[in-house]
Amino acid sequence: MIAAAGGVAVPLAVRTGDEVPVRTPRLPAREAAERELSESVYHQNDPSLFRRALDRFWEWLDTLFDAAAGVTPGGPAGLAVILAVVLLLAVALRLRLGPLRPGPESPGALFPDDRPRSAAEHRAEAERHAAAQRWEQAVQEHTRALVRSLEERALLTPRPGRTADEAATEAGRPLPGHADRLRAAARDFDDVTYGGRRTTAETYARLRDLDQEIRHSKPVLAPVATGDAS
Repeated sequence: MIAAAGGVAVPLAVRTGDEVPVRTPRLPAREAAERELSESVYHQNDPSLFRRALDRFWEWLDTLFDAAAGVTPGGPAGLAVILAVVLLLAVALRLRLGPLRPGPESPGALFPDDRPRSAAEHRAEAERHAAAQRWEQAVQEHTRALVRSLEERALLTPRPGRTADEAATEAGRPLPGHADRLRAAARDFDDVTYGGRRTTAETYARLRDLDQEIRHSKPVLAPVATGDAS
C-alpha cells in the first residue's frame, strides 16, 4: 500500500498470505501516487487557466502597489495622491492639445485637385473661414491665395504639385525681403495641413499681413545675361 505523509508518498509494508511483508520501493510508489492524483476526477473543481492567469496578475499588481507604497512618502495614501495628480495632469494635457491625431504626413501639393481658383477666390474663402473662427482652414486658403497671387504676377511659374515649401523658396528669390516670413508661412501651412496642429487668429493675421505687404512690394528682378559685343 501507499500512504501520503505530509504530501509525500511513502511505501508501506504489505503482508502476503504467508505473512511475509512485501515493501514497495520509494520511487515506484511516488510515481504510482502521481498517476493516481493526475486522474481527472481529482481536478474537476480546479480554476480555469484564464482564472489562474488573472489571479497571478492581481497578485503581481498587488505586490507592485505595495512596493511603490513602501517607497512613497505617506505610504498608500501618498501614492494615491500622486496617482490622482498624474491623472489630472494627463486630462489637462489632453484638453490642451485636443484630440489625438495620427503622425504627420509628408507634405503634398499646395493646391487640391479641383478646378483652379484665382487669388481673389482663395482670399474670399479664407475670410469666410476666419469669420467662423475656423483658423486652420483660413490659414490654408490664404496661403493658397498668396501663392496664386504670385503666379498671377508672373513671379512664380504655375506648376502642378508644388508644395508650400517649394513655393516659399522660389518666391524668396524675387522677394528676398520677405523670404524668412514666406518660409514661416509655409511651415504654418504644413503644420496645419499635414501635422494636424491647431492654429490661432494671430497666425492667420500674420499671414494676411504678409500677403498684403507682398501685393504692394516690388520684386527684385534677376539681371539679364548679355553677351560680349563683337
